[in-house]
Amino acid sequence: MRKFALVFISLFFLVDTIAQVSVKNLLCEYLPNPIGLDIAQPRLSWQLQGSQRNIQQSAYELVVSSAAKPAGGKNSAWRSGKVNSSQSVHVKYGGPSLQPAKRYYWQVRIWDNSGKASAWSEPAYWEMGLLQPGDWKAKWIVPGFVEDSVMRPSPMFRKEFTSNKKIQSARAYITSHGIFEAFINGQRVGDAYLTPGWTSYNKRLQYMVFDVTSLVKQGNNAIGAMLGSGWYRGFLAWSGNKNSYGRELGLLLQLQITYADGSTQTVISDESWKSTTGAIRYSEIYHGEINDARMEKAGWLQAGYNESGWSGVTVKDLPKDKLVATIWRSEERRVGKECR
Repeated sequence: MRKFALVFISLFFLVDTIAQVSVKNLLCEYLPNPIGLDIAQPRLSWQLQGSQRNIQQSAYELVVSSAAKPAGGKNSAWRSGKVNSSQSVHVKYGGPSLQPAKRYYWQVRIWDNSGKASAWSEPAYWEMGLLQPGDWKAKWIVPGFVEDSVMRPSPMFRKEFTSNKKIQSARAYITSHGIFEAFINGQRVGDAYLTPGWTSYNKRLQYMVFDVTSLVKQGNNAIGAMLGSGWYRGFLAWSGNKNSYGRELGLLLQLQITYADGSTQTVISDESWKSTTGAIRYSEIYHGEINDARMEKAGWLQAGYNESGWSGVTVKDLPKDKLVATIWRSEERRVGKECR
């Protein structure tokens, strides 16, 4: 009889352990591990998982930190403490002001309707974008050559830089007047097209943040970009309407590299860049494109390219207070940001 009772108790505790609720599917602003947020208080959401029916949350606790495992650390940026609430969607971050270009990890645990606490969730994270105009060290650049004002071929920009240490991470912050495609060492940055998208440019201009750690290499590097007229100055609507937001295409690009030793390097669009045109002699969203392969600049996206025939660039003192982030997932799948 005693042996039977011990078996029963063991089974009871086994079932109780299996039935315990866990916290899964952590989302920040609807996304798992997004990068490039410019929201002062990101909204956090999660889901409960368990083997029993009618599981409900009676309380939660959140912890946010720059450490990879926030719950186990002492230097957390914010601890909510135990909050008696069933809310598990759009819980706002409530800690100190978030820092630009910084990654924050977060974990959550909950108490169910029987008062039992779950284990801490697996860590998730988000990364902040550039939050203020002063966070942008990059300068607006435009081509340094006299443009063909009829065909308006796509301008190309390039710069070489050296990275002499082991790289931990690299982020590219990019926007343009017009649409852009950017490249590092011949590899395309991101997988989206017609970036940065169409907005009312005189009110807001989206910038995009890309994880380019795998594209930057130790040693000599080359970064390049090509622009198109897009909605900014291309034909739009009817009656031959064009130049709706401006006549001059421009690039704003900031590459931030963090090394394994904790030091950083910033590569920016500035007067050191070069510009020219290539095979794309005409490009309009609605009118198509003319491509002359004879004018292709072979190798222009690689380090060591001879750019002696290229022009310089012109730096423009343009405002940066209308820049807003476009939210991306960490694996660079684009999701449109809510309209403001």
